[in-house]
Order: sequence, then structure tokens, then C-alpha cells
Amino acid sequence: MGVRKDLKRARKRSDLADRVQVELVRDERGVVREARTAPLAAPPGDGVTTPADIPFVNAVEAPDTVVLKRKEASAPAGWRPVTAAAFAREVTAAAKGLIAAGLEPGGRVALMSRTRYEWEVLDFAIWAAGGQTVPIYATSSPGQIEWIVRDSGARLLIVETPENQAAAETAFPDPDDRPRIWQLDEGAVPELAAAGREIPDEEVHKRRAALTPDTIATVCYTSGTTGRPKGCVLTHGNLYAEAANTVELLHPIFKAVTGQVASTLLFLPLAHILGRTIQVACLLARIELGHCASIKPDELRPELRSFRPTFVVGVPYLFEKIHDTGRATAEKIGRGASFDRADRIAVRFGEQYLAGFLGTGEGPGLGLRLAAGLYDLLVYRRVRKELGGRLRYAISGGSPLDRNLNLFFYAAGIVIYEGYGLTETTAAATITPPLRPRPGTVGAPVPGTAVRIADDGEVLIKGGIVFGAYWNNADATAEVLDADGWFATGDLGALDDEGHLTITGRKKDILVTSGGKNVSPAVLEDRLRSRSPVGQCLVVGDNRSYIAAVITLEPESVAHWLNVRKMPADTPMSEVIRDPRIVADVQKAVDYANEAVSRAESIRRFTLVEGEFTEDNGLLTPSLKIKRQAVTAAYAREIEELYGA
Repeated sequence: MGVRKDLKRARKRSDLADRVQVELVRDERGVVREARTAPLAAPPGDGVTTPADIPFVNAVEAPDTVVLKRKEASAPAGWRPVTAAAFAREVTAAAKGLIAAGLEPGGRVALMSRTRYEWEVLDFAIWAAGGQTVPIYATSSPGQIEWIVRDSGARLLIVETPENQAAAETAFPDPDDRPRIWQLDEGAVPELAAAGREIPDEEVHKRRAALTPDTIATVCYTSGTTGRPKGCVLTHGNLYAEAANTVELLHPIFKAVTGQVASTLLFLPLAHILGRTIQVACLLARIELGHCASIKPDELRPELRSFRPTFVVGVPYLFEKIHDTGRATAEKIGRGASFDRADRIAVRFGEQYLAGFLGTGEGPGLGLRLAAGLYDLLVYRRVRKELGGRLRYAISGGSPLDRNLNLFFYAAGIVIYEGYGLTETTAAATITPPLRPRPGTVGAPVPGTAVRIADDGEVLIKGGIVFGAYWNNADATAEVLDADGWFATGDLGALDDEGHLTITGRKKDILVTSGGKNVSPAVLEDRLRSRSPVGQCLVVGDNRSYIAAVITLEPESVAHWLNVRKMPADTPMSEVIRDPRIVADVQKAVDYANEAVSRAESIRRFTLVEGEFTEDNGLLTPSLKIKRQAVTAAYAREIEELYGA
């Protein structure tokens, strides 16, 4: 398997793998309370002073290098290569159009679209024109659009679709009060280029040269799990620190060890900071990047097969659904039990192989190696094919990835590195060091970053990636940023003896049972969601005598479940959730979740409910986080019944 060969080569390349040394600070009991790393990337300068310079430096240094691939039906394999020089020309033309439209240095442009090529052109064009990008999720309601546009003060708005434009016009019914709107589907980028023809290129270069690392690059709004979203003010220096240090950490090792030319398909929403920083990092490193508008597995898989990336950055949902699809496919051809064995073998093999590599065990024996080889032919290679066939690495963030799921993918030839961060930390604050997998942790501090565990277990972060303020909200800023620059994340965690961070839950989400037991619902919810047929779930039990859960079923899993049992596809969900067989399947998922906690913390009862937790019904944020208060209110009756007589 390619990844195992990479690990063997890594032993001989300690000059690369050991470039980052983690400095630890322990308390009087010897417990690690702080981990910090020195930056790997040089400070901004030598051509790239801010991320706005990247397209133009690339065009001078490597004009013919393919830096992007644009989805185009008539192109070979559906993707048209875009060179560094061509991209810089498009950015310049769009920047000139924005200047012609009245964008002043320091002005803000709201950008509401799914992930697509034009998003990247416009993001860099806004910066090149001296402006600041204000991302808005494409699924935002008129009320959310109005809040973000008014709060940020954006006077220009670029949307993707007619539906987006209608939502924006609903948000601003008075045309005189409405920001100027362009629509991507109606040719916004060519329209801007045409409008800016009379603006000299020198005006763009002058505005770009005036930017500094301290200049605001973006006001990026949090997803708003509670209350209105807050605008995080991120500077060009924040974005550069994140992108440059992660590139210096990962890219040289992948090039030296794998021998592959790195390429990735970006499908994360660009309104989310992780997608934005991946975009900047790839352009900085001249890694071929394509865009995909959907994270839905059925829509994403064909794009992965055509683009064939060498690595991807995703969220646990993606890897969970790929695993579930593999099992569903096996069941359809009568090999569900075979897939389950392959799953168990994968976890055992991954566990033992990594133990051998890390020096904590002997590694897998001959029998386990042979079994893994057999299931590679029967199962694992199909998983790789679903991801394009060339994928050897992935980065997962947003929420914890189930450890066993991580090990399954490792046995299938794909190393998944976990990272952790927030909008306020410009995406990743920690990441698994390259070629040193640690399933179950979210890695060590990104170079140039420090992580501290407070007395109450809260994770604190400091470094060049940490934001400086919430937009128009000094009180909220003071609540999370202290005078020394430490940002209080609101998450709970612990550091191990190598400085790797484990996240155990959200501070505000901790449940306290009537018996006084503190329970973090995140551990249980993450493991529950990793097992079919569970869709979404909410663990409850605050001020109650035991822990319980409200669980929805994943529609694709239900459809497959009905098909296997020869039941009508239109069987009402009200009947499905009462079927003892599906209740038994969900009980297995609950049992799996309970393996991670003590008896006092385990789920004692659960209820299956109709419907889903979605962004459309207000129960999920655009970044797929549960709005706990909203779900609790929506299912108040069902929760009360869980604790009834």
C-alpha cells in the first residue's frame, strides 16, 4: 500500500519529519499544560507581503504552471487547466471592475455563493482592489443576509444564483437601501471585467502595494450556533500565518516522500474559514486546485473520480458517508457480513500497524496481514476508487472523527490527519504532524502557535493565526481574548506527553445530571453519527437522572434498509421508526457510542424521531453544527417522554 511505503520512507527522512519540535510546559504534577511550536514559514516579504500578492508573484515566477483546474464540460475529463499567468489576468480584470463600481480601499464586498472557480477569482480580486471580503453562506435566509450585510457595512454584493438574488432583494426591499448586486450565473465576472477596462492596471498594483499584514482581509462570520453570528476580523497576516505555515509543514514532506504532484478538489463551503485558507495555501504552494459546489456524497463522488485528487480536506460527515455507502453496496450484493469483517480487520490492522510504526507495539502478524490483503482486493480498493483512485491523504476537521473510522481508512490506504481550529484561529490551530498518525487526537500546534489548557480544562490558543477582534463587538471580544493574546475557545481538551491535543467537548454544552455527573455530549454524538442508520442526534440529560438521546435516521440508509428487506420504498417514516428491527440497529450504534464512556455517562434511553436536523429547518448551522437550543425546543415533547414513567 502506498501510504505504508510512505511511512517507511519517512523513517529515512527525519530531516523533514522532525523539523517541528514541540516545546512542552508541565505543571507541578507533571501534567502537560501547554504546547508550543516555532513558526516554519518566513515572515511575509520577498514578493509576498500579503495573500493578495500570491497570484501576481506566481505569474512572474511560474507563469505557465497550472495552479487551478476549472470545471468545464467540453474540456478533457471535464476540467480545463488554468495557468498562473491566466489566473492573475482574471484577478486583475475583476479587481478593475470592482474599482470602477466604486470599491474604495478598505471597503467591503459581500460574496454569497457555493464553492466554485469564480469565488476564488473574486476573493483575490477584492483584495487586489484594496477591499475586504465578507463571505455569506449560499443557503442563508433573507434575515441572515440583511444582518451580515448591514453589520459589516458592505455596499457591494455578489451572489451566485437567481434564488440568491431573490433572497437578497427580499432582505433589502427598498432599492435605495439595497447594496449593488451582481449574479455569477448571469456573468458577474465578465461584466466586472468589461466595466473595468478603462481602469489602468497600475491602480490595482498601487492598491495591492498599500496592503500590509495588519490590513483587514476579511470579516468572516461565525456560524451562529447561539444567537446572531459574530464577524471575526481576520487580517492578511492571519491568513498568511495559517497558509504559509501549514504549507511548510506538509507540502515538502508529501513531495519528498510520496513522489506525487499534489492536487486537491475543494468542496468545503468557501464561506467557512477552512475552505478559504485551503484556497490560499494551495495557490501559495502552486498545488493544483479544483472546485466542487456540493459536499453531498452522491454529487461529490463523480467529481472526485474525474478530478482524481491526491489529497482532500473534509469533515467527518464525508468519511462517514463513504464508509456507509461501502457497506450499503456490499449489502446489495449479499456481502454485508463480508464488509463487517473487512471493517473489523481494518481497525485491528490499522491499530497494530501504527503501534509497530510508532514503537508502541510489534505490528500486525502474518495472519492479519494476509487478511488485510484479501479485503484490500474485496473492499478497500473500492473505497479508494470512490475517492478518485489516487488519494493517499486526507485532512478532517470541523468535529472529531471516530477513531475506528480513521483506522478503517488507514487500512484502505488513506491516512486521515485530523486538525482543530475555529474561525477565530483562521482555521487550523492544531494538526497531526505529517507521516506521524495519531488517530484519536487532533494533532500538535500548527507551527508558530501555542496551545494551553486552563485550570477548568478550556483550550486556549495564541499565535499569528489568532484574530484580533469581533467586528463592532468590543464586549464579545473582551470575553474571549485576554491582554496577552490568549484566545479562549470554549472547547475542553487535554494535551498528551507529545503535545497532541484531544478535544473532549464544548464547555457550554456540558451536561450535569441530577446525580452531579458531568457529561460531554460530543463524544457520544460523534460516535453515534459514525454508525448507520443514524443521521443526526442530540444527547440530553442536563439536570436529569440519566443520559438519553434524540436520534434521526439518515434517509439514504433508510432507503437501503427498506430495499434490502423488500419493503415498499414509500413506507412512511412513522412506521419505520417503530419497526423493532431498525430500533435494534440503532441500539447497536448506541452500544458503540457507550463503549467510549463510563456507565454513569452512557445513553440509557433513546427515541427515534421523524424528519431530519437540517439547515433549512433551522436545526443545523451552515457548517453542519447542531443548534442545541433549537433542537431541544423542537423535540421538547419527545425529550420529556424519555424521562416519563
